[in-house]
Amino acid sequence: MPKMKTKSSVKKRFRLTASGKVKMGQAGKRHGMRKRSNKMIRDARGMTIMHPSDAKKVKTYYFHV
Repeated sequence: MPKMKTKSSVKKRFRLTASGKVKMGQAGKRHGMRKRSNKMIRDARGMTIMHPSDAKKVKTYYFHV
């Protein structure tokens, strides 16, 4: 069987933490900031940890776990 290719989009969007969790950017900050509350904009800064059920799918695309 040939090796599974890495999905380039996954490589750019996600990172692994030292404990094996998947880090991702916060959703909902691309456009439409006027309708969002200041609290939502503040809370959505930086990175967040992906839910384990979604992370399992991402890991098959990139990390081959």
